Order: sequence, then C-alpha cells, then structure tokens
Amino acid sequence: MRKTQMVLVLALALSALFGLPAGAHEAPAHAAKAGAPADDAKAITHAMKAQFDKPTAPLTVKPVLVEGDFAVAGWLQEGRGGRALLSRHKGTWRIDLCGGDGLVQADALVQAGLAKPAAARLTKSIQTAEARLTAAERKQLSSFDGIIKVGAGHDAHHAPAHGAKH
Repeated sequence: MRKTQMVLVLALALSALFGLPAGAHEAPAHAAKAGAPADDAKAITHAMKAQFDKPTAPLTVKPVLVEGDFAVAGWLQEGRGGRALLSRHKGTWRIDLCGGDGLVQADALVQAGLAKPAAARLTKSIQTAEARLTAAERKQLSSFDGIIKVGAGHDAHHAPAHGAKH
C-alpha cells in the first residue's frame, strides 16, 4: 500500500474513532477541482499553511495546480496574496519560490526548472483555474511584488509579508 493510501486509511479510521465529519480529512474542494490530485493538493496546502498560517491571520490556499513534480499554488492572507512554486522531493512538497504574476509566465517556470512543455501546460492550467476566482481574489494573487527564493537558507516564514505590495 502506498504511503498516501496508508495515511488516508489512517485518517478515515481516526475520523470514525473520534466522530469527525466524513470530509474533515479531505483536501479542500477548490484544490481538487483546480486540477491537482487530492493527495497532492492536500499535501501542498499543508506545506504552505505550516510555514505561513497564523492564528490571527489564516492562510487560504487556492487554486493548486500540479504538473509532474512541480506545482503552483495561490495564497491569500490578510488582504495580500501571491503564488508559490513548489517542487516534490522524495514525495514531500517544498516551497521554492514566492511571487505574483511572474509565476504565471511560462518563461519564469522554465527558469525555475520546468521543461518548456510542462511550463506551458501549467501556465494554461493556472489561467483556467484563476479565471474561476473572484476579481478581488485575482487582484490579491497579483499583489506580490517580484519573485523571492524560499527554501534551504532562506527565511520562508516572512516571505509573503515582506514581498507583498502595500
């Protein structure tokens, strides 16, 4: 049994044991509809919330788009927003870059390591998914100024707040 399947079985068992609602363990509906497999969307949302979610400033992650071992996920927090480029390493998603509209450009995704065809597919998926968002949400996703590296050796915890336009 794959590790993700084992985790799902464990989550279902714990849900039944502790009386949680049936969908409490599932990935947010917007993530699954946006084109990411539910397991990837859940893992990506968890990775982003682990770094940026705060009790007084909850992080909303949407949409989540996956292309192979890369993903772009939008984030909204306290009137600001942006996008994160994530990559999968040994089954774990990590945030590599945070940015705004730059992470919707195929050329930027190629520079970040995606093959040209994959970057083109991901760009198209992002545009399609973001078209379903409200105008205010799209404006928030575009509010991040520039692109910054997040990951080993970088202070990921403060990246969105310092990179966002005010």
